[in-house]
Amino acid sequence: MALLKTVNLGQKYGERYVLKDVNLEVDRGDVFALIGPTGAGKTTLIRLLDLLETPASGRIYIDGVDVTCSGGYRLAIRRRMALVQQKPVVFDMSVYENVACGLRWRHEKSEAIRQKVEAALELVAMADYKSRNARTLSGGETQRVAIARALVTQPEVLFLDEPTANLDPVSVSKIEEVLAHIIGQQKTTIVMATHDMSQGQRLAGRIGVLIDGEILQLDSPSEIFTSPKSREVAQFVGVDNILAGVVVAKDNGLVTTEVSGYRLQSISDFGLGEEVYVLIRPEDITLTLSKDIGSARNTFLGRITKMTPLGPLVRIEVDCGFPLLALITKRSAQELGLTVGGEVYANFKTTAIRTIKRWR
Repeated sequence: MALLKTVNLGQKYGERYVLKDVNLEVDRGDVFALIGPTGAGKTTLIRLLDLLETPASGRIYIDGVDVTCSGGYRLAIRRRMALVQQKPVVFDMSVYENVACGLRWRHEKSEAIRQKVEAALELVAMADYKSRNARTLSGGETQRVAIARALVTQPEVLFLDEPTANLDPVSVSKIEEVLAHIIGQQKTTIVMATHDMSQGQRLAGRIGVLIDGEILQLDSPSEIFTSPKSREVAQFVGVDNILAGVVVAKDNGLVTTEVSGYRLQSISDFGLGEEVYVLIRPEDITLTLSKDIGSARNTFLGRITKMTPLGPLVRIEVDCGFPLLALITKRSAQELGLTVGGEVYANFKTTAIRTIKRWR
């Protein structure tokens, strides 16, 4: 039986639905990530699951018990949960007292409080800060205190709402290290919302992709990122090359797919005549000025139609008779002398292609 389950869950503010027919299950000990763009409804779903809001439609079950509307029971269930918000609030007191406050509200004995607080601070690598005023901490340190404050009550479910949003890369790395340690040592059930796709991929065992209030795919990280079930999911997870084609040849697992009159080779088990999508991540395409005589079976001459700088990278759109988008370093683009209107060879291996059944 799932620890947490929703059935056709929906929420609206005014007349506008922000969540529609959300169905998911989270088993005890799972690490489940909700990924999606800003405004997709992730925070609303977290608040519903944490019983901070009552849904407009659908049901929420904890251990098989319907807790959607029952007031008294909802309060008892909430004591088994903890939430770390995107911008946690800390009190104007020491780090130790901030972490201890939840236990004091539950009237635990002093020695039990001391042991639990010290263990929680050790877990998030903040033991040396226990006497510091929490208001003097950095953003990353404040987030670790918030995680300790949540864990000290030993919740069955820990909800994390964008736990590393607005933090610098060093702080993000430390928070993820803390979370990985918690996942490995505590076996706490974790439901986290994040717009950082790679973070969900690194930490979670299962991922739900939430776009425009609907969960479009529930799957393992590898399936989400290699076999998206819709164009919206594919584009969100960075598969910008989505090419419709038909399988025209097959030889011992090597499949040839015709795309706009051109033939691409990949490893697949699809049969002749099947309509498919060929998916290629932009970072798996290499660009050269001469025809690649290396290991890439797929090499196409094209003309650069657009170049877009992205920090240290450049997105390069190439017309090869079919559109391709490549992502290379700015240094590589400069060394190759790439310019809009110039010719270039686009190369990618058979293993860089993911061939999936064409969605409708």
